[in-house]
Amino acid sequence: MLWLAGLLVAAVAAGLPLVLSEYAVHVLIEILLLAYLGSAWNLAGGFAGLFSFGHAAFYGLGAYTSTVLLLRLGVSPWLGMPAAALLGGALGFGIGALCFRYRLRGPILALATLAVAEMFRVLAINLRPVGGAMGLLIPLQGDAPLQLQFAQKRAYYWVMLVLVLGVLAVTVALTRSRWGYHFQAVRDDEEAAVCLGVNVFRTKCAAMMLSGALTAVGGVFYAQYFFFIDPPSMFGSGTSVDILLPAIVGGAGTVTGPLVGALLLGPLSELTRGYFRAYVGVHLIVYGLILLAVVLYLPRGVVRAWRRRPRGVAA
Repeated sequence: MLWLAGLLVAAVAAGLPLVLSEYAVHVLIEILLLAYLGSAWNLAGGFAGLFSFGHAAFYGLGAYTSTVLLLRLGVSPWLGMPAAALLGGALGFGIGALCFRYRLRGPILALATLAVAEMFRVLAINLRPVGGAMGLLIPLQGDAPLQLQFAQKRAYYWVMLVLVLGVLAVTVALTRSRWGYHFQAVRDDEEAAVCLGVNVFRTKCAAMMLSGALTAVGGVFYAQYFFFIDPPSMFGSGTSVDILLPAIVGGAGTVTGPLVGALLLGPLSELTRGYFRAYVGVHLIVYGLILLAVVLYLPRGVVRAWRRRPRGVAA
């Protein structure tokens, strides 16, 4: 029944662009991108307990990989996606090999991953072959599906919807696999996991590799959708926050948490920006206060709060 309900929801979601305006489709694309990135982060941060504050490193690496391949070698972004995933996974393994070998965890791990993202930002600013501080502009080619460019936003929406369904499928498969049980065992109690025969170092590296690879693919889509990338927008700390927030708000360590978080954060961001556009920065303050309230009163996320609501209380 759950699979049937999921297919029905997916079918309805696929038909939305046919009846919505271009602006509404754009907002939905941004929501789906948030859901995708949150789900990718959730594999490491939610299920394995690896609180990364530097996932912008994977995101930016994916965007720059596909863009440089396109501009310098003429490689289609469709082929740039697996290349970006490979590099993202390799970076995840590198971060894991350095951090987990020395048992970094909690705030120290968050700072270490933040440092990695900052390192990539500084490198991107100073390397002229990748555009330097000016960034890279992708030339418009009109309706060119083979180059991941479309004349209408609905096509981008469908691509992003497939990516979201894919990462959700990976998450569901992970929760039912041995690796998923290992991830959660490491998250809950590393010492107990070791006693049960779990290789903690290998498990953490695998979680970071998988999360990094999927996040890099999200960067490829961003580059092709907005046609411009630069170091601050791709590697900045604000980007890392945007990546982890959907999972934190919706419910880290749950399958649907990042999707629920994105459905809340996406429209909230647009509404605050629209209502307070006459006052520079005010929408960010209002947005931050609302997020603070959610974190304070729903620390385990919206999904877990829903599951634990008292019987007889309307949702």
